[in-house]
Amino acid sequence: MIGDNLKLLRKRRKVSQEEIAQELGLTRSSYSGYENGVAEPNLSTLIKFSAYYNLSLDKLIKRDLTKISELEWDKIDKGIDVDVEGKNVRIIAMTVDGDNNDNIELVSEKARAGYTTGFSDPEFISVLPTFQLPFLKKDRKYRTFPIKGDSMPPVSDGSYVVGEYVDNWSNIKDGYPHIVVTLDDGIVFKNVYKRLSDNQSFQLCSTNPAYEPYEVHANNIVEIWKFVNYISSDMPTQEFQESELTAAILDLQKDVKHLKNVYVPRKS
Repeated sequence: MIGDNLKLLRKRRKVSQEEIAQELGLTRSSYSGYENGVAEPNLSTLIKFSAYYNLSLDKLIKRDLTKISELEWDKIDKGIDVDVEGKNVRIIAMTVDGDNNDNIELVSEKARAGYTTGFSDPEFISVLPTFQLPFLKKDRKYRTFPIKGDSMPPVSDGSYVVGEYVDNWSNIKDGYPHIVVTLDDGIVFKNVYKRLSDNQSFQLCSTNPAYEPYEVHANNIVEIWKFVNYISSDMPTQEFQESELTAAILDLQKDVKHLKNVYVPRKS
């Protein structure tokens, strides 16, 4: 069924096998094998097809696309066939400790580049470092990601952010920080705003005003994790201007003088 679906989608898009293979970083022979049923695409390749055609992964692998209505095709062509509520196929690989408790996997800087394709691969996840944070809720899934750059102060470059897995994206609280794993940009840490009713996308904003907000279509997103806390070797500091520091000292001196005037020792 997947092969027939891929062939139908390609013909509707009016592109050649060579064009699609080149667009998605595949060989011509590999793609031809997928259409002809000689080979099965792995999950990361299926996700690429899903994003390319603006088609939910669930529909791509479970539905016979020759039998869907023109109304459904209209939604697909407009890029609004998106599963934001997690009702369809959404796979997350995980590990557990000796007591069968979920681990918190730490995506190292070295593993960062491969996470976009390896996030659902049990073998990839199994070699990541793991740890436990006993104060977190036991019924949630957590993962820790490396943060690069200065776009999200006070979280500094080189910090690690612990995120809680979000299955239903429609429940995301606007303006709250999340780790968003995208096909194009990999792991990004931003404040997220839903734009689902407008164009099935999310607006990603930095806390550093030097960085412009931008939008990512939901089909280009593979995972979203809600910010829980972060781990950093840097101590957050508050920088004072000289005038502000002077004013603070003068106010403190006034308070001390006032207390001296108010407090009168009782004679014995």
